[in-house]
Amino acid sequence: MSTAVTAVTMPKWGLTMTEGTVVGWLKQQGQRFAEGEEILEIETPKITNVVEATSAGTLRRIVAPAGATLPVGALLAVVAVDEVPEVEIDAFVAGFEVPEPSGDEESQAEGIKPRAVEVGGRRLCYLELGEGDDVPVLLVHGFGADLNTWMFTQPVLAAGRRALALDLTGHGGSAKEVGAGDAENLTDAIEGALETVGIQRIHLVGHSMGGAIAALMASRRPERIASLTLIASAGLGLEINASFIDGFVRMARRREAVEVIGLLVHDPALVSRAMVEDVLRYKRLDGVSAALSKIAEVWFPGGRQSLDLTGRIAELAMPVQVIWGRDDRIIPVAHAEVLADRLTVHILEAAGHLPHMEKAGEVNRLIDQFIGSVSERVGT
Repeated sequence: MSTAVTAVTMPKWGLTMTEGTVVGWLKQQGQRFAEGEEILEIETPKITNVVEATSAGTLRRIVAPAGATLPVGALLAVVAVDEVPEVEIDAFVAGFEVPEPSGDEESQAEGIKPRAVEVGGRRLCYLELGEGDDVPVLLVHGFGADLNTWMFTQPVLAAGRRALALDLTGHGGSAKEVGAGDAENLTDAIEGALETVGIQRIHLVGHSMGGAIAALMASRRPERIASLTLIASAGLGLEINASFIDGFVRMARRREAVEVIGLLVHDPALVSRAMVEDVLRYKRLDGVSAALSKIAEVWFPGGRQSLDLTGRIAELAMPVQVIWGRDDRIIPVAHAEVLADRLTVHILEAAGHLPHMEKAGEVNRLIDQFIGSVSERVGT
């Protein structure tokens, strides 16, 4: 079989993904594409995401039509140069087998589960992937989310280094007691967790409220932060979509949740039913409503942001980059645009408040390249 024939297979995004559904093809059979171009959309358990071409080629055969639900690793399409005859494509499709995970892979997968540490008498959950001696990456989610928001990002950043994602207090598997619920309190918990697991220096990535927490941590402990990436970050201006915050705190029914969660993305159709159900399941946990209400009351009083770290961020010594979706309906993109003359700012088209999920490939490249450039500069 010619080495010029390659497979496009169902990707595995996140630890719990076992199958995906083909939403639609962005390239037609017979069409050429370059490396990095988006070729199809896959509905995952959380959100619809795109599959990017790993190399240039021609889409010679679409095997899985729109609407097909297939297991991870299943054949979706065949890519080959134009010179490869159709009979060879036929043989490739006929002989393709979904690879069975090895015993080592299964054992490793079983061992990759969130862990918990106790910080100030409160449980804090985190998930660690990867290994290596480089400075680790820490991913901090936003209001109402959990560590699974990084399902498309963490595995990519874990290639050759440790990548940790955690559940903030009041969220996910962490304790629902949030104390005062303010930025200082939430930041204290993260710093305590890092002390407990023995991490001294990190590359810090924060989204939305997690961005403000990351920025505060960088301001408080600059010697411990190698780089800072802020994604649609809070704490950079007063404006916030108050109806989203209030709606998220109050929502209890599926119809309400669909409307509120739809505000997070450029295209509300991208939000899966499973994502909505997961959020509602989280909202029903004991202590969640009180925790979210307390945090919202402190962070967003009167429908405005109470924390403005713009001045502090501009004075930070470590490299800082800002990533934002052009169509963000939660925090206005103007908060990023005003920083463009002082910081590296990337504004992504056709993305809302979750660019790390809606434009995962692009965001992952920006973060990985940024961290790589910092590491080369300082020799880490």
